[in-house]
This record gives sequence, structure tokens and C-alpha cells, in this order.
Amino acid sequence: MANELVLVVEDNDKNMKLARDVLSFAGFRIIEATDGETGVRLAAEHRPALILMDIQLPGIDGITALERIRSDEKTSAIPAVALTASVMTGDRERFVRAGFDGFIAKPIDVSAFPGQVREHITRGRGG
Repeated sequence: MANELVLVVEDNDKNMKLARDVLSFAGFRIIEATDGETGVRLAAEHRPALILMDIQLPGIDGITALERIRSDEKTSAIPAVALTASVMTGDRERFVRAGFDGFIAKPIDVSAFPGQVREHITRGRGG
């Protein structure tokens, strides 16, 4: 499993660069969006193997963006992982209820991140 396409939806330049660099080094192809609307559009255009979605985004937030992705039959089966610093009690359950397939806390652990991404791609939707 190599060369999978991952959509990273992240509005913070430093977080985006870190995710892009770590995943590119691990052999993933990356497409980037800095807001929820663009993330929804790119998901439909490219149908990535995985979507990594920040929750707090300009315009529509990550949960609303995911609702739109889930409502489109072309993109509803793409696994999506919340990539966020929101790790308060109850957040994980809120993300699952919103339709996310998993959760990766920021700041990311650069040594574990590629394996976490691979695991989510392998498990797919609902894993």
C-alpha cells in the first residue's frame, strides 16, 4: 500500500506543512484545502483514499464539511478522520456521531502519524 491520495483540510500553515511533509516522505500523495468548502469540492473531484479534516476552519467547520461529504453518494464512502486539538472529554464521541471514522490529536506525533493514516485507509469507513 503506497502512493494513496490523502486530502488534508487544515487552515493552519504550519500544521498543513507538517502533515504534508510527513505524509509525502512516507509515500502518500497529498491534496490540500484550507477551508471546508474547498475540502468538500476536492473530495468530490479527487475521491481520496482518506480525508484528514480539521474541525475549526474558516467558513464552514469540519463537521459541516463532513456532513456535505457524507450526503454526496460520490464521496459518502471515503473514510474521514478528525484532525484536531479538541481532545476534551466527549469530543471523540461527538466526532463519531458527526460521521468521522476516527480521530488524530494535534499536535501530531510525526513518528506515529503515517501509520495512523495507513490504518485508517485500511479500515475504511466505519472501522
